[in-house]
Amino acid sequence: MRVTCQELLSTFERILLSRGMAPASARACATLFADATRDGVFTHGVNRFPVFVGQIDLGDVRVDAEPVLVSALGAFERWDGQSGVGNLNAVRCMGRAIELARAGGIGAVALRNTNHWMRGGAYGLQAAEANCIGICWTNALAAMPAWGGRDSRLGTNPLIMALPGEPPVLVDMSMSQFSYGKLEEYRLKGQKLPVAGGYDAAGELTDAPEAVEATRRMLPIGYWKGSALSMVLDMIAAALSGGNSVAELTSKYPRETGVSQVFIAFAMDRLGQDGAWEATVARIKEDIRQSLPAGTGAVRIPGERAAATRAAADRDGLDIDDRIWERVRQL
Repeated sequence: MRVTCQELLSTFERILLSRGMAPASARACATLFADATRDGVFTHGVNRFPVFVGQIDLGDVRVDAEPVLVSALGAFERWDGQSGVGNLNAVRCMGRAIELARAGGIGAVALRNTNHWMRGGAYGLQAAEANCIGICWTNALAAMPAWGGRDSRLGTNPLIMALPGEPPVLVDMSMSQFSYGKLEEYRLKGQKLPVAGGYDAAGELTDAPEAVEATRRMLPIGYWKGSALSMVLDMIAAALSGGNSVAELTSKYPRETGVSQVFIAFAMDRLGQDGAWEATVARIKEDIRQSLPAGTGAVRIPGERAAATRAAADRDGLDIDDRIWERVRQL
């Protein structure tokens, strides 16, 4: 199904309004879903939208809730998301981290009791567009075994890092080799994973997405290194926010809700270096682009593909899986 970006946005917005979301909030939330899809992140855009609306209908997501400040200590604040809309809570908290950074160079906000933030890269881009370096991460339901284990004890705990630029540099990565949304995307297309993504029922590494979905034995990035990083990100998010850890939210809730997140911003215009940092980043990019090619594809800087994908979507529209689009329309 070929869908224009405007049709996608207006469809999301109508559905959210029908669920009682205030007009301004519905527009902002729908825009985040549409922008994720425009950038090619279907897994946390259009593909995830029916799940999100389902959580509204089930009461996991309170469309009228607003995050509240719990405590403040200098450049650090702790907020409670009040079980509100995850992507709107995240925009609010990254925005507050940016405000703190503009005042003192660095700002950090820890958020508890919130919902899935959908595309985490959106908040890295939010910081970069405000001329800040942005770092943020979230914990999640247990969906991946710790290295050496068989049962799921770790969240995929996405980590995002972004720098200002044209386009912004953006790293948005799960601690698993593939997110569950990406597994679904490959399965719907009838494709194998490009590399092994987890273990099958026999305990063997496999590139079959449906086999990994069945066992829920995801492969962490970097093997034991990704496992360790997932653990530490969870520890820091829960400790700073005073919220749930992966183990706690997995034992408390049947679906992903009540998660803990961290948002950090560095205001680059406070450095007072007259463009020195931009020149440093440009030199690093240029050096990387001089890489000797290993195949037919060029080496890309993180964030460049998403920017190109968005431009193509704005020009040509989006090809959305008929089954996904029908699920959206039925909402």
